[in-house]
Amino acid sequence: MPSPTVEDYVKTLYVQERDASAGALVPMGQVAQAMGVVPGTATSMIKTLADAGLARYEPRAGVRLTANGRRLALHVLRRHRLVERLLVDVLGMDWSEVHEEAERLEHVVSDRVLVRIDAVLGHPTEDPHGDPIPSHRGTVAEAEGRPLHLCEGGERVQVVRIDDQDPAFLKMIARSGLRPGACVRVEAKDPLAEAVVVRTGPRKRPVSLGLRAAAKVWVRPAPP
Repeated sequence: MPSPTVEDYVKTLYVQERDASAGALVPMGQVAQAMGVVPGTATSMIKTLADAGLARYEPRAGVRLTANGRRLALHVLRRHRLVERLLVDVLGMDWSEVHEEAERLEHVVSDRVLVRIDAVLGHPTEDPHGDPIPSHRGTVAEAEGRPLHLCEGGERVQVVRIDDQDPAFLKMIARSGLRPGACVRVEAKDPLAEAVVVRTGPRKRPVSLGLRAAAKVWVRPAPP
């Protein structure tokens, strides 16, 4: 069984690759920053992953997961996101609290228990924040949509994903009525004020988000 540290690294690499250009290596400095360690520690661990066939490491260039590393990363993400759904849907925890709990539990949930969790939850396809849950076959749907800050005034859109796990940010998003599934109208986009103004309903007060915050709210066209 891979150690929790190995699982944390492959999961982090998967997320870093998702946000990088297709086929690009992830710089070691970026890996170290994401893991909260010094570059030397990250490099040592990446070499361990490379020796295990989980990553391809090129000194002074960066690192990328192999097919085996990607399969392991998706399995860890499946555990993490199903546990988040369990904590919210069954245990009633707030969505802003569950990420850190799932970080701990994802390393100890057995495959047998994971199958039961999936069944009890009704085989969900997304976690509470809108991220896709990988299937038991190791496939994952591409995250759809675009960041809210790219929308123009007058557009009607539906929130599909929140790309930030910070508890304070999630609580702010919940207060603003922008959880995944919410339909909103973009009232205005003001590049000079660096803000996007949205309204979640005809009788709701407008909500103003800075462009940096709006970039973490992913949307798609609202259903008719």
